[in-house]
Amino acid sequence: AILDRHGCQNYFVDAGGDVQTRGWSEPRVPWRVGIRHPVEKDKVTRVIRATGLGVATSGTYEKGAHILDPHTGHPATELLCMTVVGPDILEADVYATAAFAMGRRGLDFIERLPGLEAYAIGPDLVASWTAGFDAYCEAAAPARGVRRT
Repeated sequence: AILDRHGCQNYFVDAGGDVQTRGWSEPRVPWRVGIRHPVEKDKVTRVIRATGLGVATSGTYEKGAHILDPHTGHPATELLCMTVVGPDILEADVYATAAFAMGRRGLDFIERLPGLEAYAIGPDLVASWTAGFDAYCEAAAPARGVRRT
């Protein structure tokens, strides 16, 4: 919002791994946001073409098991990561955390929310995503070692 108020037309803000974009990285070229592989840290599993989007990932690979399952009070372990794409970084971050805590059911939760899409990877390295997620991604399939359900 601050950048918008000051007339910035094109930007990429990285807030500790969560990202907000607006405009283009170069004329008519969208920003590229990689979703890091949860096990092989030097690889990405998918690349999002982001123009005017917030992208946030919640998972266990940066801070460990710090998100609790509200039903058990124990760390949520059904997923390794959940990435949410939406109109702004704050909304994407809030919903990524909530959906991660829900496990694979979190994808169904995101599917019902207008303007949001999600991508999740479980401990078995099987990836699942919402129906509209591919529209935000480069054509390449998920990285080797990550399978689709």
